[in-house]
Amino acid sequence: MRDSIISRCEAKGLRLTGQRRVIAQVLEDADDHPDVEALYTRATAIDPRISIATIYRTVKLFEEAGILDRLEFGDGRARYEDAERDHHDHLIDMNTGEVIEFIDPEIEALQDRIARRLGYRLKGHRLELYGVPLKKDET
Repeated sequence: MRDSIISRCEAKGLRLTGQRRVIAQVLEDADDHPDVEALYTRATAIDPRISIATIYRTVKLFEEAGILDRLEFGDGRARYEDAERDHHDHLIDMNTGEVIEFIDPEIEALQDRIARRLGYRLKGHRLELYGVPLKKDET
């Protein structure tokens, strides 16, 4: 089991104000890929004194500390997820912006084979697929 975002912040010596703790907890509880606006909405539901500027500064701090990953899916919004989540890839619905996480052993093996064929040992990767839902007659 991975350490919580708060415990990783503390281990890295980051100063955690009450508002930063709220933001960290909102991120910890997220099961999606929230952008700053979504984080702001969720955090202010807990502490209405949190400003949007505090959200921006906090996610930047967490990203620079390696606690968050910043994701950009071509819609002009940076989204965030816990940097220590288990590996997964993303399929982005171009109509709705929905982000679907998936793991496919065949894709993982293929990427490893490609890297080896090119003379490399794969140390990591990020895969983002962009698509639109199939029409009923396309299935």
